[in-house]
This record gives sequence, C-alpha cells and structure tokens, in this order.
Amino acid sequence: MSPLKVWTNRLRGLLLQWLLLLSLLSATGSFRSKIFTKHVLRSNLSTSFYVLDDTPGLDRVFDGIGGVSGGGATSRLLVNYPEPYRSEILDYLFKPNFGASLHILKVEIGGDGQTTDGTEPSHMHYKGDENYFRGYEWWLMKEAKKRNPNIKLIGLPWSFPGWIGSGKSWPYDSPSITALYIVSWILGAKKYHNLDIDYIGIWNERSFDIQYIKILRKMLNQKDLDRVKIIASDNLWLPISISMLLDDELLDAVDVIGAHYPGTHTVQDALKTNKSLWSSEDYSTFNNEVGGGCWARILNQNFVNGHMTSTIAWNLVASYYPQLPFGRDGLMTAQEPWSSHYVVETPIWISAHTTQFAQPGWRYLKTVGHLQNGGSYVALTDGLGNLTIIIETMTHEHSKCIRPPLPFFLVSEQTTTFSLQGTFKELRMLQVWYSKLGKKPWNDTFLFKQLPPLKITNGTVTLQLGLDEVYTLTTITTGQKGSHPTPPESRPFPSNFEDNFNVGNPPFSEAPNFADQTGVFEYFTNDQDTSGHSFTLRQVLTQRPITWAMDADQTISIIGDHNWRDITITCDVYMETPVTGGIFIAGRVNKGGSFIRSAQGVFFWILANGTYEVTGDLERRRIIKGGKANVMAKKWYTLTLNITDSSAYGMLNNRVLWKTQLRPLPRNGWAAIGTRSFEFGQFDNFHIQA
Repeated sequence: MSPLKVWTNRLRGLLLQWLLLLSLLSATGSFRSKIFTKHVLRSNLSTSFYVLDDTPGLDRVFDGIGGVSGGGATSRLLVNYPEPYRSEILDYLFKPNFGASLHILKVEIGGDGQTTDGTEPSHMHYKGDENYFRGYEWWLMKEAKKRNPNIKLIGLPWSFPGWIGSGKSWPYDSPSITALYIVSWILGAKKYHNLDIDYIGIWNERSFDIQYIKILRKMLNQKDLDRVKIIASDNLWLPISISMLLDDELLDAVDVIGAHYPGTHTVQDALKTNKSLWSSEDYSTFNNEVGGGCWARILNQNFVNGHMTSTIAWNLVASYYPQLPFGRDGLMTAQEPWSSHYVVETPIWISAHTTQFAQPGWRYLKTVGHLQNGGSYVALTDGLGNLTIIIETMTHEHSKCIRPPLPFFLVSEQTTTFSLQGTFKELRMLQVWYSKLGKKPWNDTFLFKQLPPLKITNGTVTLQLGLDEVYTLTTITTGQKGSHPTPPESRPFPSNFEDNFNVGNPPFSEAPNFADQTGVFEYFTNDQDTSGHSFTLRQVLTQRPITWAMDADQTISIIGDHNWRDITITCDVYMETPVTGGIFIAGRVNKGGSFIRSAQGVFFWILANGTYEVTGDLERRRIIKGGKANVMAKKWYTLTLNITDSSAYGMLNNRVLWKTQLRPLPRNGWAAIGTRSFEFGQFDNFHIQA
C-alpha cells in the first residue's frame, strides 16, 4: 500500500471518529456518551487494518456455546429454589435474547459415583432396574427446551453403576452391555420426557475403547437413533485423533472430536480427520471479572488458534455448597435456595456477546485472527447477509483460566479499522454491544451495554480499543440485556432445620439440600410400615460404582453450613443389613467432593453387631470412643449428637450413651448422614439445631 493511501485511510478514520462523536453527543445521554468517548474515540494511536470478506468462501460451521450440568452434582441446589427465583435463574441461562442464551446443554448421565462435587443417580442402579425420573437432569433439560426449543442436548457418563463392570472398575469388559445402558438413557429421555438427545459421549476424561465406540454407533443405528452424533473422547486430542486416522470404521463412527481445556490450540492429527473440533469442556474458573476475561478470550481464540467451533463451560451454574471443590466455577451462582439469593455473574454477559448474535449453523469467516497489539476478533455470518463481529482485548493477568497455564503475552490500546468486503460491502450500519472488565474492586466494570449504532462509511468501521474490553458489532437487532427484579439478600443456611421426608409423590428423588458425596440417598416409601416411618430417606446403593473420582468406602450425604461449630443433630435411623451393617450421623464434616475419602469431623456410629463408635473421620481410622450399644438391624433408633466447643456427647433413644473430650478436630463443618458401606439404610425425622 502506498504512503499516500495509508495517510488517506488514516485521515478517513479520524474524520469518521469525529463524526461519530458529534452524532453520539447529540443523540445519547451522558452515560453512553462517557462510555463511548472514553473507550471508542481515543486519539494518537496508529491504525491497524483488517479485512472481513466472504469472497474467498466461508470457514467452519459454528456449532454453538454451552454449559455443563454435572461432573458432578453442580446443579444440585438449583432444583430446591422456590419460584419465581428458580425460573429467573433458568431465564438467565437459556432464554434467547435475554442472558447467556446458551445454544448447548451438556448433562451428566448419572452413574451413582462421586464426580467432583457429589454423586448423581443412575437410571439403572442395578441390573434390570430402570427409572427415568431419578435426579434433576431430566427436569433441567426440559426447562432448557421450554425456553429454547432449538437448544442442543448432550449426554456424557462420568461414572457407571457397579453392575456394568461385574465387580471391576471398568466399563468396557462387556461393551454391548455398556452401549445398551447408554442407549437406554437416550430412549428413556424420549419416551418419558419427550427429549431428543443430539450428542452422546464416551467416558469423561478417561480411556476410550475403540470396539465400544463402534458397538455404540451400531446400536444407535439399530434403535433408529442415526441422528444422535458421537463425541470422542472428552479428554485430549490424542490418541483419539490418531486412532481415527488409522481406522476408517472408527472415523465414520465419531462425528465430533471433543477435547478438554485445550488452551485454545489443537493438533494437526485432529485437523486431518476433517471432523468438527470442540472444546467440549473448558473454563472451570472462579466467576469474577478474571473468570469473565478467561471466558471472553477462549470463546474467540478457541476458533482463531484451534479451529474449534464449540466451547462448553464447566459448569453451567455454581449451585452446590461453596466449600466443595471449585466453588463458584459456574457461569452464574445459585447456591442458596433457602434464601433465594443468586448472582448473575460476569460470564453470563460475556456469553451473550456471542450467543445472542450468532446461532448454530452460521459460519465463521476465513478472515479472522489476532489483533496487532493483542487480542482477537472473529466474524460469523448466516449466509443471508447478516454479520456479527466479536472483538476481545483481554490482558494476561485478567484472563487466566484455571487450566492450562497461560503463556505471557502483551496487549495495548489500539486503533482498528475493519474493511467490510464481499457481500458485506453493502452494509450501512452495525449495532454495538460493549463490556469492560475492570480490576478490583471492579468499580469500573461495565457489562453488555448497548451503544449507539455505528454507521459504515466507505465500507469501513474504526474502533479504538482499550484493555480488557469486548465488543460485538452486528447486523442483528434483537439483542437484549434481560433482567428480573433484584433477588433476596444472601442469608446463611437456617440454624434450625428439620425434614421428616413425608413426601408421598416427590417432584425429585432427593430430599432438598442434602448433597450426596458417596452413595445415593432417595425418598422411600415403607408400604407395610406400622411404626410411624412410612416415608423415609434411604441409601440405595449396594455395590460400589465404577468410579470417576475417589469415592469413599462408606456412603455419606452432607447438609447445612460449613461454618457450623456447635451443633445438635437428631435423626431416626434404621440399619437393614444384619451383623455387618452400620449407620451414622455426623457434625463438623470438613471435606466433600473428590476429597470425601479423607473427610474428618465427629461421626457417631451404631453397628449391627451391637456396638457403637465415635470416630474423628469417615474412614473410621481415628476411633475416639466405642463400646456396647444393644442395637441390631431391622429396628428403628433415635440418635442424637451434640458438639459444643471441645466436647461432645451422644444419645441413643434419648439416653446418653457416651461423652468425650474431642481431640484436635475440624473446628467447623457440615452435618451429615450415611452408612458403614454400600448397603441399604434409612433415615427419618432429621433435625439440626446449630
């Protein structure tokens, strides 16, 4: 380009900027003028030019942006929110042109095992057992579809019920059985909930089996589920890509290669397959402005650097006790159903910059890439004349994701001019949406603000970009920053809580606020009961699942406030296994999730051999006290555990059974119930006074 032409373009850009400023000052209020003047019309910066053109043809098909519910139990508390707050949360996640407006919902196919923050129940606990109403993922998928009928649904197993492995912690010994188990879940989704599953995965972040993938594809076809596509292997790009290149049948069976936390990069072998490439799990970062910066950067650069056409966030909504692993690593936060408090976090509005202005089936332009002074831009079109451009200028410190490590890079303020060519040359105006991610205490953060439209002059648009900003320039006029009334204020878990489980037809299989960490605790009806325990909560697993995380050898469900110290817990308990059975209540339980095996606290056990124990840990290695208790299986008992400062006592049927001074133990933690092993056990009339 000649020096004269360069200076002509620069003068044209400066003139356009001043015209926009004059138009802005006359047509908008003080807030928009301040934002636009500060962030769009800086001067004295050299201009970089970028061409957006569909003449060379279009690039890959955009498959959408999504979120993961599961992996595990990350939506556990969401279902317990009262209306209208629960529906409001769902609107922010799924409602088109309102909030995150997600295109994809990926759910865990519950397998009874601990999968990060809890367990999710299987539709087949035992061989021959089928129940397609357990858990809450069915409900969540229906709610998503209710708001967006076009949303794509993905199912992926993390763990499997124990019977699948015939005693081994491996799901591939009988691949036909495993395939039938997964296909049954897909068929059940349709039969009982009218849900069409669009994609199915193999085994989250674990080994894949080539023979199993081929059998799964054949069985899907046999069941008239040809439309269901297979994603493999929800782990790394390799070795699945190489395996596909060496095996034509496997190549035909797999529709999408899904990698986790790819750091915005792919590998050549994945590209050689000519398959869709997805970041099928990503983000997993605390959802403040830095988490928003992470999300903004990877949403663009997963395509720019890695040709990935879909990015799916773990997790959808942080709706689990915050002291469990990866607290607040969701697109938004909803962890207090007892107060109805929730927070629409920064990543919701970062999502909207893409999701509200480009839909699955649109295509990326080939002319996308990095900005000269740092940051990136992508452009997409529907092929019908619409154009959406998303620009991000995230700095290194403000966009670190939890993984992988982020190599250092620099970003500086810059002037950018986009030249619209090809079919876009005739465009005359673009809508503008803007976010600025501030630094602590986040006072200078602006999220998803609509600015005045930009007039396109001589086929060009010029912006001056600051740091940690996101712009969407688009022909789409339906964008909206949706809102509901401010939710109630945050409050701690009630210090006086009780549940008698007297629910004859429960909407969900789990009792509110109980978060299963090993085992599965479900509402249960004793049809023949004459002792006043017709409706109970029952631990239902009798076999260790094929695990994904380190499940404990005991079953346990936690509840309450992790900050609780002094507490009285009372519960009626019923052991169902003679001689070897056992059951407990506990306080000050300090760990959960994938760390549950090493949980400490004060555990009060009664055992079917006629004894009791008080232990400082779930594993029963730190025995504080023990003795005879005159208890047996098949009989109801009332246990009471009182913990005050450094002392504790336990009562059996309202009579003191033991007293003790506590050794150094956790000073605070949740309340909990559970069983000695994977065995049936029942609980009733649960009460906490903290």
